[in-house]
Amino acid sequence: MFKPRPKQQEVLDYRGGKMGVSAVPGSGKTSTLSYLAASLVAQVDLADDQEILVVTLVKSAVGNFAQSMGGFLKGEFNLLPGLGYRVSTLHSLANDIVRERPGLVGLSDTFTVVDEREADDILQEAVETWVRANPGSPDDYLSEDHFADVYTRNNRWPDVVKSMSMTFIRQAKDMQLSASDVVRLMKRHPNSLALAEMCLAIYEQYEQGLRYRGAVDFQDLIRLALRVLQVDALYLERLQRRWPYILEDEAQDSSQLQEQILRLLVGDKGNWVRVGDPNQAIYETFTTADPRYLRDFLNERGVQARELPDSGRSTVSIIALANRLIEWSMAHPFVDIRDRQPLTPPYIRPTEPGDPQGNPPDQPQSVHLHPQRLTPDEERQAIIRSLKEWLPEHQDKTVAVLLPINSSGASMVQELRKANIDYVENLRSTTGTRAVIGALAHVLEYLVDPKSSAALATAYRVWRRDERGDEDAEKSISSIAAELRKLTQIEDFLWPRSVDWLDEQVSPHDNPALHEHLTAFRMLMRRWQAVADLPIDQLILTLGGDLFTLQAEIATAYSAALYLRRFADQHPEARLPEFAAELQAIARGQRNFSGVGDDDDAFDPDRHKGKVTVTTMHKAKGLEWDRVYMMSVNNYDYPSADPFDSFIGEKWFIRDNLNLDAEARAQLEALATGDHYREGQATQVDRLEYAAERLRLLYVGITRARSELIITWNAGRRGEQVEARPLAALRGWWEEQMRVAE
Repeated sequence: MFKPRPKQQEVLDYRGGKMGVSAVPGSGKTSTLSYLAASLVAQVDLADDQEILVVTLVKSAVGNFAQSMGGFLKGEFNLLPGLGYRVSTLHSLANDIVRERPGLVGLSDTFTVVDEREADDILQEAVETWVRANPGSPDDYLSEDHFADVYTRNNRWPDVVKSMSMTFIRQAKDMQLSASDVVRLMKRHPNSLALAEMCLAIYEQYEQGLRYRGAVDFQDLIRLALRVLQVDALYLERLQRRWPYILEDEAQDSSQLQEQILRLLVGDKGNWVRVGDPNQAIYETFTTADPRYLRDFLNERGVQARELPDSGRSTVSIIALANRLIEWSMAHPFVDIRDRQPLTPPYIRPTEPGDPQGNPPDQPQSVHLHPQRLTPDEERQAIIRSLKEWLPEHQDKTVAVLLPINSSGASMVQELRKANIDYVENLRSTTGTRAVIGALAHVLEYLVDPKSSAALATAYRVWRRDERGDEDAEKSISSIAAELRKLTQIEDFLWPRSVDWLDEQVSPHDNPALHEHLTAFRMLMRRWQAVADLPIDQLILTLGGDLFTLQAEIATAYSAALYLRRFADQHPEARLPEFAAELQAIARGQRNFSGVGDDDDAFDPDRHKGKVTVTTMHKAKGLEWDRVYMMSVNNYDYPSADPFDSFIGEKWFIRDNLNLDAEARAQLEALATGDHYREGQATQVDRLEYAAERLRLLYVGITRARSELIITWNAGRRGEQVEARPLAALRGWWEEQMRVAE
């Protein structure tokens, strides 16, 4: 039986109107909202055609809510589950709205919705086509040091264009601007805006790709659903009657258009409950979501503002640390970040004695904020040693290693494998299906022409694919690949006789780490040459086992092996060149190939006791573990806009440290408003926004821990990073608390 806390009861006392609830981590938000929805189903006099509508962010949450509501309806209200309510994601709701009136927004009755992977494929094709047609496009943006670098032009620049175009298109759709709308705005604007022109050309090709398929993407669903509701007043009235109460979860992650859809469905006198935590808004970098929409709602006239501050998730010590981060952010040393209010009250409050979900026993000694400056490898090895010591005595406990980016997760998984530590990964593949296939194709191309130094250099890049996105690693990869490409006789490296090219280039005494690294690559190349005559499916499985770390990537390699085995059965004459060409056709989207998508089921840490969960901070949101390691809390992954900070959005090969994603978005806004665009200004603003979001991400990481928390940092590959400013502040404060306690 659900026994609400006093603050939960205040929420459950709701009977109508607009209510906003700010809920801290571990406050029982899902249970409270589910119980409220169930009680409304039981107590409100609903007509046969009416429902309580619960809207949530992701598919996995739909199942959780439906199950929780069903349990309350049956156990507490003696009602049959499944009647009188609907639980839906906002995208699913938007899809239903558009399907009722597709003609109003220019769609056929048979329109389809492309998923994120297919949308990415369409965008990738548009980018590749545009870049090929505009070889001079990087000239105005590459730094002098990289202007003549062929690899940067051919490989890095297209990635920049894709990221920039994705940001531009996402923002345009949130502003309800089609490509033709942007064309009209551009004709009226007095100045030339080069980035906007690039992105517009790709936007037009992207829209054309969708039209060719008779499809829309997820963002289209939102803007088109809003347009349907704005145009068809009678249809809107019908929906308002169907859903007299709307309950919204994770409201901090709503975009402006999503909020507008719900405002229309609620109407001026409707009933709307919005629940969320602005302090856990961590998706601004990837979406058009903004926590200020929920904050503004909480302050609206007529809105009942409630709080769920009581949390039984973590120990008192971990709660104190999280609350201290809120306090520190409110007095942030940089006023421009402070004014953005990255973190705000309510503070987390431990539960009262006797609470059925009380806090774990306090263990101040189990909170470790490590001051040591480590290399990335030293940091991983320190955590491996700690896990080896802790796991044998805690097989009934949960533990996670939280990292800022996927590529770091892949490296950690490799170390856990080497150490024979049981683990489970909760990572999104860093690349899509086509990129995995492309990597396999590059290796086959090397095996087709094993005397090609260019193919060898590409194979080396494929081998280090998990490190993409790491600036220091990419520089190292480029440097080594360039040297490999200069080889006139491959045998001097792979099969040396009298003179070993590797020993000449890299002394095992002067640089033993690099020598060992390239020796490992040489042994791998020899291994691949030795297995080149295996049946194609066995060869692909062998390559996949050597190359890929994440389960989704390994599964894709398995699918590729089956595909090529069928291809070989149908084409008995096929050899490695044909197999490589077939994989390249898949990578270019010229073949139908079913890859493996990410699992939509909710991840449950309690199903993996005694194993190490490896995941990112973003994927960890909403989850909790007994023991949590937070890695890489340095000023690159958690910058504070210090002059010496570096930012992931500012690529080292782009001049003047410009963030081209931010600059392209600013040019679009200049087109829409008619304002003047000043280069570099958007980059500076984005630094502040990113620093604010990373503070929230740090808060999310800390509040994943129930009993034990270990935070470490590394100096990066080149040793240039320092401890993140907020971590240094927390560590100083925590050390003082420990001294006082003694």
